[in-house]
Amino acid sequence: MWRLLGYVLAFVAGSAIADAVLSPLAATLFATTGARLIVYSWVSLAGAALAHVVALRWIEKRSWRDVGLGRDALRPRALAGGAAVGALAVGVPALLMLGAGLLRAEPTADGSWWGGAASMLAMLAPAALFEELLLRGYPFLVLREAGGPAVALAVTSSVFGVLHLQNPNATLGSVAIVALAGVFLGSVLLATGSLWAAFAAHLAWNWTLAGLLHAAVSGVPLATPDYQVVDAGPDWLTGGAWGPEGGAAAAAGMLLALGWLWRRGRGAAPATLHGSLDGSLDARPDGRGSF
Repeated sequence: MWRLLGYVLAFVAGSAIADAVLSPLAATLFATTGARLIVYSWVSLAGAALAHVVALRWIEKRSWRDVGLGRDALRPRALAGGAAVGALAVGVPALLMLGAGLLRAEPTADGSWWGGAASMLAMLAPAALFEELLLRGYPFLVLREAGGPAVALAVTSSVFGVLHLQNPNATLGSVAIVALAGVFLGSVLLATGSLWAAFAAHLAWNWTLAGLLHAAVSGVPLATPDYQVVDAGPDWLTGGAWGPEGGAAAAAGMLLALGWLWRRGRGAAPATLHGSLDGSLDARPDGRGSF
């Protein structure tokens, strides 16, 4: 427990330092160029990164590989696999609902699709990496070592869900599905031994919703140049105001993706890096996982 306490204190201190540095820079950038920098995401990311430096270098002597951030974790196959499974898990259910009339595309003010897609990527990337570091980085390692992968998945996923209670249009159902998303992303980490792959899955999931579908992400409406995808069916299925990721269709997509991960994992060699519930999602000793 003291390890997690030290990590939390380091995160708070790191965030305060990052805010003191980045907020004036963002104000200067806006005053001189008119460009807005979303400071919160970058401050949070910097705080989480500094907390990892403190935890891995000072609290205990550990390698970045121990939290899935080593060089081998950046292998292209893992990153591409993570991005693909993240995009497909939410994209396929959304497209099926569009085809069935449960979601509807509506025209909006003209804009640049490519510009909007790029700006969404730039905005969503630091937020997704922050959330992965905050929960499935060092805390996941500590919880796994203390109670095993099942405990690590359960605790980090529950906290992941609770953190989204503050979002607009949150319901118990949508938060429960966010917790399921935590299990999904944690399973990507277990399957690959790469937190970068989990980040790729997280970013691809969010970008598919915001950059491709122009739908709300976790209850937050974002820019919608040219068109937007809106709810046209029962909220329990489509997600309602929370966005497509908050409905049963997205939950089904994640469950299918989880099944695929577990099936792929059973063909991988035994692992020592992370360790899954039954050994089937273990990354290999060389750091390479099931994809």
